[in-house]
Amino acid sequence: MSDSADRLWGARFKTPPAAALTALSRSPEYYFALAPYDLAGCRAHAHELQRAGLLTAEETGHMTAAIDQLDLDYRAGKVDPIAADEDVHTFIERVLTERLGALGGKLRAGRSRNDQTVNDLRLYLRDNVRNITTALLALQKALIFQADQHTHTLAPGFTHLQQAQPIVFAHQLLAHAQSFSRDIERIQDWDHRSAFSPLGAAAMAGSAIARRPELAAKELGYRAPCENSIDAVASRDYVAEFLFITSMIGVNLSRISEEICLWTSRQFRWVEISDSYATGSSIMPQKKNPDIAELTRGRSGRLIGNLTAMLATMKAMPLSYNRDLSEDKRSAIDSVDTLLLVLPAMAGMIETMKVNTGEMLAQAPDGFTLATEVADWLAMRGVPFKEAHEITGKLVQLCEFHQQGLSDLTDDQLAEVDVRLTPEVRSALTLEAAIHSRDGFGGTAPARVSEQISRLKARIQQQAEWVSVYQGPRL
Repeated sequence: MSDSADRLWGARFKTPPAAALTALSRSPEYYFALAPYDLAGCRAHAHELQRAGLLTAEETGHMTAAIDQLDLDYRAGKVDPIAADEDVHTFIERVLTERLGALGGKLRAGRSRNDQTVNDLRLYLRDNVRNITTALLALQKALIFQADQHTHTLAPGFTHLQQAQPIVFAHQLLAHAQSFSRDIERIQDWDHRSAFSPLGAAAMAGSAIARRPELAAKELGYRAPCENSIDAVASRDYVAEFLFITSMIGVNLSRISEEICLWTSRQFRWVEISDSYATGSSIMPQKKNPDIAELTRGRSGRLIGNLTAMLATMKAMPLSYNRDLSEDKRSAIDSVDTLLLVLPAMAGMIETMKVNTGEMLAQAPDGFTLATEVADWLAMRGVPFKEAHEITGKLVQLCEFHQQGLSDLTDDQLAEVDVRLTPEVRSALTLEAAIHSRDGFGGTAPARVSEQISRLKARIQQQAEWVSVYQGPRL
């Protein structure tokens, strides 16, 4: 890069940049994934230049045809950035100038890399939140596929990783589906707030040439242009918010991954992963490892790290644009790539896993999971719950002393603890009774769980429609 004509800047410099500066300044290779979005912005800007009178209709036709051809050539691998291309903007201007001569150089008028780079990343993220949503929907469908089969499968529910109360396994699966559904709602909310075009902001004060940014915004599928040109080029809250959403998805993925690691252990024996979604050991032939869950759990730390890095970069950043902000793409692109890698693997693993219903049923009463039923039974008969809680605690102590379960207690043993524990209490001491009594909205009763599945399926359909109606830039 010895000649300033090869760069988008440098006319006032007397010496070329040092090699160390060039190496630091050049965008990483994966930043060039933004090329299709930069080209979409170039098309919109060419139309803006025609409206401003800087391009004739004929020149605009030549320009947009060249942009379209470069787009096709880039996607086909027929043209690639070279070492002298500092970033995607330099790359595109170089190729357009090579193909169009002086006409190619006209495209730079009225804009800046500052508004271009924000536009590129906004378009990239708006496209990719739809891809992430589609992958999340597939994961939800896998969870619902399993839940549909296990609305009557009894299992122990846990708090503090200790057996707590009996549930149906579908209810546990749907708890994860609900979290992912909210992740999609966060994505939709983010998109509504982020669908504003920075084009026309130029370097930071607005453009004296590109003066109809609302038309460029419409062409690129935005709701409107940004209200403030300084804010348009300097703010990265839309990136930080996107990274929060992806980190939250990572946390939710990590949580179900942890449970799958537990469920597939010999201690739990609840689930067996399909051979297609498990790995073995290089030294222990008997091993079948839940690597997808473990890798996903590990990648969640990476997603959280990307958010932390972006927030640290943004902190104490003076207005308007500063080169520090180029780090936004590193974090955002990596988070997109990470989720689009792990989500399909998780969906496939969950859809194909085999649930050991017999083992779950055998473990469902372990740990005195029916104790709350005794306390509730007493409370329903007028015993203050404070007393009912203490009575039930003494009953559990008695069971532990005799090494027996609640349902094994004799009439005399019940009366020994409290005379109000009549034999009728045994009607509450079954798994089925416990499950069916939790029949309020959101409860684990099979009927309520089936209704929850129906509502989730309807919500999935609505979220899929949100993806399908998106009209972004022509890519």
